[in-house]
Amino acid sequence: MKYLFIHQHFPGQYLHIVRHLVRAGGNEIVFISEDNPNVVQGVRRVIYRIPHCAFDGGHMATRDLDHGMVRAAEVERTARTIRRLGFEPDIIIGHHGWGELLNIQDVFPDVPVLGYFEFFYHSTPGFDAHFDPEFPLRQELSPLIRAKNAINLLALAAPGHGQTPTLFQKNTYPACFTDKISVLREGVDLDQCRPDPAAAGRVFRLGDIHITPGQKLVTYVARDLEPYRGFHVFMRALVPLLAERADIQVVLVGGDSVSYGAALAAGTWRQAMLAELEGKLDLSRIHFAGKVAYEDFVRLLQRSDVHVYLTYPFVASWSLREAMAMGCAIVGSATAPVEEFLTNGRTARLVPFLDPQAIARGVLELLSNTRLATRLRRAVRAQAESRLCLHAYLAEYEALITQLVGARAAPAARPARLRAAPRRRVLS
Repeated sequence: MKYLFIHQHFPGQYLHIVRHLVRAGGNEIVFISEDNPNVVQGVRRVIYRIPHCAFDGGHMATRDLDHGMVRAAEVERTARTIRRLGFEPDIIIGHHGWGELLNIQDVFPDVPVLGYFEFFYHSTPGFDAHFDPEFPLRQELSPLIRAKNAINLLALAAPGHGQTPTLFQKNTYPACFTDKISVLREGVDLDQCRPDPAAAGRVFRLGDIHITPGQKLVTYVARDLEPYRGFHVFMRALVPLLAERADIQVVLVGGDSVSYGAALAAGTWRQAMLAELEGKLDLSRIHFAGKVAYEDFVRLLQRSDVHVYLTYPFVASWSLREAMAMGCAIVGSATAPVEEFLTNGRTARLVPFLDPQAIARGVLELLSNTRLATRLRRAVRAQAESRLCLHAYLAEYEALITQLVGARAAPAARPARLRAAPRRRVLS
């Protein structure tokens, strides 16, 4: 079968499915993206480039749409080139977030499109923008948040079907569109991300960081250290946490950029929180590892005594899934994205996001109650095996692709509503 993937940052969310299709054999895979050094053997990349100064001017509320239309035009131009060279895909799979798919129906009007719908923005309470009272939403920003959905709405109105990884994300979309979106739960490599019971008995080393077997390791991971992932609250929780126990060491993984939300006028969130808490923390026990290699990330979570995961009501991180697969004792925020994965007292200890004292109490509970921590570790690994198995995810992915391609081949038999295949429990 012939696949056309589209994502500005190759391979994006498609690493596992692309590798799977290559291993299966008999597939021709073309991937349109911007340039980067990433390589997946067996995939033919076609690069598009954004014209210099393409994004100058325009009202702030229309900038995302303007950027998206520029990307759509460049992807369209690139797609027309590969069509002239003789490539006609059986299916197109891509991410709607940046507008790259907006014109693809003009190039391949009869080819089914499976688009990734990540998040529908809201300026009303219950979602990320209104969640944290420390950063109240300014009234003048509400129209800008609503306008961020322009690409979303164009994509929803276009032909094709959608996928999203969680019910929380699906339910951010207007009810009139949800029949168009299937929940396809992203899987984890359970062989690579697995518990290592022997890790606690070894010295853990990561650069200049050394954690001995007698020390308790508390971990925190985010793409960037920022409020959306609770960095500010976690840092405040370290004050009572480190004061209570002298054997705790803390390792934080994440960069100093801003992935979600607003940046500070000057400096980084790490600098801001260290300044706020100056004199209140034993910095010799707090280690900022920055961004680390994936193998080191896995080793870190396998060694972790308690892992803390916090998020606004927003898209859940991949690291949450991986922490579950590695059987971490997790203290998580009692927010909707986390509660879809974890249950308080059954697979984790869930605490209020905005309460540093509650976060500290949750960590201390799991450090002192080894029986509870062991039970939660086993339960969360079992949860990952039953709901996050990579093999099951890939089987469901292929089933949905087959359904879409089959609907194209037999339009008279096309169902009124497309659904993902029933979940199957497959352990890896």
